[in-house]
Amino acid sequence: MSSENNFSSVPPSGEHCTTIEVARELGMAVRSVQMMVDRGELEAWKTPGGHRRISRVSVDRWLANRRAGRRGSQRGSPANPRRVLFIEDSAHYQNLVSLMMQQHFPEVSLHLADDGIVGLAMYGQLQPDVLLLDLLLPGIDGATLLTSLRAHPELNRSQLVVVTSLDEEQRRPYAFALRDIPLVYKPNLVTDLPKLLGGLLHEVDASPSAAPEARSATVA
Repeated sequence: MSSENNFSSVPPSGEHCTTIEVARELGMAVRSVQMMVDRGELEAWKTPGGHRRISRVSVDRWLANRRAGRRGSQRGSPANPRRVLFIEDSAHYQNLVSLMMQQHFPEVSLHLADDGIVGLAMYGQLQPDVLLLDLLLPGIDGATLLTSLRAHPELNRSQLVVVTSLDEEQRRPYAFALRDIPLVYKPNLVTDLPKLLGGLLHEVDASPSAAPEARSATVA
């Protein structure tokens, strides 16, 4: 379905915001907000000049749902719940991994990023226990992001997993970045990722907890 179908032909009632204003409020890249509109997560319409305007009500609703989701993920969980960050620009695979996490790891908090730039910023804020990422990403590609983390081992406190649709031949140019990193081939994601992720989370549980200050480290 074309993303144009997610735009209303008439302005919704109430206040509206520009894409830049929403991106600033949500702490995201403008492109990420545009993708949220394309996926129907935010209600939007276009001015006669072709500019996007986003419904204030839909922004408030999205924020309320996110806050409710965070409270839900922490209910009944340890004081320091395990965190997984998945950097992936495909809504299909975001939804697939979200469903898998709910089924196999309901006690783990899953965070999603649509592009490499947003993902790197979220990584610095969250310091997740496991980082899942695609190789082909807008903003900063996965190989570059991995290389950056390898260059700052003091900030890389996560278990790393690459999730990709590239076959072995297509992955050859990225061999330098993939060294010693587990990889899940997307066609096998449903069968392979739960077992791999379960093992990595078990290793995290068995290791000494990171100091609080380590959790608040940021990536430059």
